[in-house]
Amino acid sequence: MSLVETLRAEARAAPESGIVAVVNYGRLRDGLIPLWAGEGDLATPAFITDAASKALAGGETFYTWQRGIPDLRQALARYYARHFAKTFPEEQFIVTGSGMHAIQLALAALAGAGDEVIYLSPAWPNFDAAAAISGAVPVPVTLDHSGNGWSCDVEKVAAAITPRTKALFINTPSNPTGWTADRETLRAILDLARAKNVWIIADEIYSLFHYGRGRAPSFLDIATAEDRILFVNSFSKNWAMTGWRVGWIKTHPSLQQVFENLIQYSNSGVAQFMQRGAIAALDEGDDFVAEQVERARKARDLVCGILGVTGRARFTVPQGAFYLFFTVDGITDSRSAAFEIVDKANVGLAPGTAFGPGGEAFLRLCFHRRLDQVEEAAHRLAKWMKIG
Repeated sequence: MSLVETLRAEARAAPESGIVAVVNYGRLRDGLIPLWAGEGDLATPAFITDAASKALAGGETFYTWQRGIPDLRQALARYYARHFAKTFPEEQFIVTGSGMHAIQLALAALAGAGDEVIYLSPAWPNFDAAAAISGAVPVPVTLDHSGNGWSCDVEKVAAAITPRTKALFINTPSNPTGWTADRETLRAILDLARAKNVWIIADEIYSLFHYGRGRAPSFLDIATAEDRILFVNSFSKNWAMTGWRVGWIKTHPSLQQVFENLIQYSNSGVAQFMQRGAIAALDEGDDFVAEQVERARKARDLVCGILGVTGRARFTVPQGAFYLFFTVDGITDSRSAAFEIVDKANVGLAPGTAFGPGGEAFLRLCFHRRLDQVEEAAHRLAKWMKIG
């Protein structure tokens, strides 16, 4: 018996990221424009790094509050008051070691071996994999796609619920599709969760990256204090902090000790000097976020305009997040296409096969970069489509 065979079946079955496979193939190509990962191209701004550096130099390097320092949890309360017009006590926030960590904690709290968790697909692949590693059964429900764009058929979600269902994972605005639930859809999902006594794990990480009027609709707009919702979020996208690995959970105050215990037995808390940077992001970063959203809007319109005139690219202009999820006439194997695009166009895209059912024919392009790079990448792709 090999060493691998002695490991848990769930660990052995953990899939290689379909995105990372393409990244590893093309990351060293000279002149390649990397639009495969879900991050922008700006380094964390100085007002955030300076706050962290000052705390680091000041000796804030010891064990700290496992649920997050009070100053950061108070800053999160201020953030929600500004952007969601809701007043929450600091006891509703738990600081985590990334958005991914927040999702893992939510799964640890809600679903065990044999339990089912439903998610909307195409989807960011990490939730599916994390649920399976935990021993739960991830159940995809595909979003509908038509000439009118992406939509969620709540009746399909209801049909997927069984006595084993513990939670619905709802990511809106969506990675990778850009689908953004309207308030009516959120209300229908919440009503369903209430009727079936299942939890909602609400991933609203892209709520500020919304190209309508203001932020995207949120479950917070319609939920009551006693609804079974765990909000998972991250500092990564809004404030150019992907490498920091800091996130949070918003939950009912009665669950604070449970989640503190789960943090104790996972990462034992986030470094205090990093939390100081996170406070600066929340309290001083609204203008920075607004600038990034407008920059992404311009990049979205630019790439959609260039690819749209090729006659081969098919897509819905995304309402939120910062990805274009598109198909190319004649291309059915997006994984092979992604490798070919690296070779022939020198552009890095993520294959739709990485995002589960409903995504197989698509490619994902992250347009949250400098406009000149996005424009050049779009022209390279248009040329590839023409000669392909």
